[in-house]
Amino acid sequence: MLAIVKVANLVTISIGIILFCPSFQSSPPAEAIRSTSFSIISQKNSVPHLQFSYRKSVPFNNGENNKCLSSTFSSNSLMMINHGHHPMQLAVCNPSLIHLVMTLDTQFLRGTVAAVNSILQNAFCPQNIFFHFVHSDSDHHLQTLIRDIFPSLNFKAYYFNPETVQNKISSTIRETLEQPLNYARNYLAHLLEPCVERVIYLDSDVVLVDDISKLWRTSLGPATLGSPEYCHANFTKYFTPNFWSQKKFSRVFSGRKPCYFNTGVMVIDLVKWRKFKYTKMIERWMEIQRNQRIYDLGSLPPFLLVFAGEMAPIDHRWNQHGLGGDNLSGNCRQLHPGPVSLLHWSGKGKPWIRLDSGKPCPLDIIWSQYDLYGQSL
Repeated sequence: MLAIVKVANLVTISIGIILFCPSFQSSPPAEAIRSTSFSIISQKNSVPHLQFSYRKSVPFNNGENNKCLSSTFSSNSLMMINHGHHPMQLAVCNPSLIHLVMTLDTQFLRGTVAAVNSILQNAFCPQNIFFHFVHSDSDHHLQTLIRDIFPSLNFKAYYFNPETVQNKISSTIRETLEQPLNYARNYLAHLLEPCVERVIYLDSDVVLVDDISKLWRTSLGPATLGSPEYCHANFTKYFTPNFWSQKKFSRVFSGRKPCYFNTGVMVIDLVKWRKFKYTKMIERWMEIQRNQRIYDLGSLPPFLLVFAGEMAPIDHRWNQHGLGGDNLSGNCRQLHPGPVSLLHWSGKGKPWIRLDSGKPCPLDIIWSQYDLYGQSL
């Protein structure tokens, strides 16, 4: 009887998602992305010498009409982009580009690959998308792997030195939140070329089921940052009693109506960020945290301190977050009410882990449609 209920729930959720997400009805079949497999030995994975094998993506081309602005790159210019030659500046500065930023590391590589695949599959103008990958991989093997999986991808990799924040990070309630790469988004305005004026930042545990250009066109108005807000959340829990008991800290929200937002999906105006020196503001709060312990959750609270109540709200369809839950057996999260454009497995449970363990949640099946991973035998 329990099994019947679970199957019924899966069917209900799947039908609901298809109705709300037209892109599910029009996405290419899974077979369309299967190609020759290849592998790479990762020396930095938690399991030494584990061999990764990924299916290679097919090329993604723009739609056949004039809605896509010219952003065609020759194979030579793509090679120059990723080897730091001068033409890279012209390519990155192309005004027709949609700029996406993601971090790149071994632990979440599988998620990043699925996210990129989902973005390309559902984009009407995939050749207009430029990916900026921020990494701390001094050996550059991850960016080589990305190039092998997505041969026609427009991207550039940026090295983020962990020492930039090593002495600024304080301990948290979850060790994974202390990883230096989590803080790289604080420095995007300085890592990326000055001609890049606007970016969409995405975590590695998301998949899109809609055209990313819709999110790109979102107006920020006078704000520097836009993200879906969740004003029903208990905002006070993101800071310690020490923060709320001292007016020199809590008064930062005076005159503002702060709401929680998830930093895994953000549209950022880098021109304003650079102008108002937001990196320095965030670093100042991190310095206070090391001495005063005013929050517990890693890189999120500094963003709340600087931007909550002063940001452009974006439709919730662009961050159906919390799907990771706490990864307890049988504890599967459902979608929030309303349409869906982006699914986000924030939380401890990641879909690739649950799928490999044979205990997927219903929504993990949607993620698996974009997964290009397969272990070598």
